[in-house]
Amino acid sequence: MLEEFPQELINKIRQENPHFDKLIERHEELKKIVHEVEEGREHMEDLELEKLKLEKLKLKDEAYAIVMKYKKEHGIA
Repeated sequence: MLEEFPQELINKIRQENPHFDKLIERHEELKKIVHEVEEGREHMEDLELEKLKLEKLKLKDEAYAIVMKYKKEHGIA
């Protein structure tokens, strides 16, 4: 997630911001579930899968906003 940013930056924010860390953890959890369902290793109703994908997208949007705010506050280009 957030591959467009250096992993060092993501790790630093995770250390400093527990909420951001939880967002990343939940996103990774959802990513794994969605992948398992899409690969046919797990079963889930289509509506439930779409809900998980939407939650995953919202988490990514929130995490992205936190990274952008952090970069602005710390003068990182």
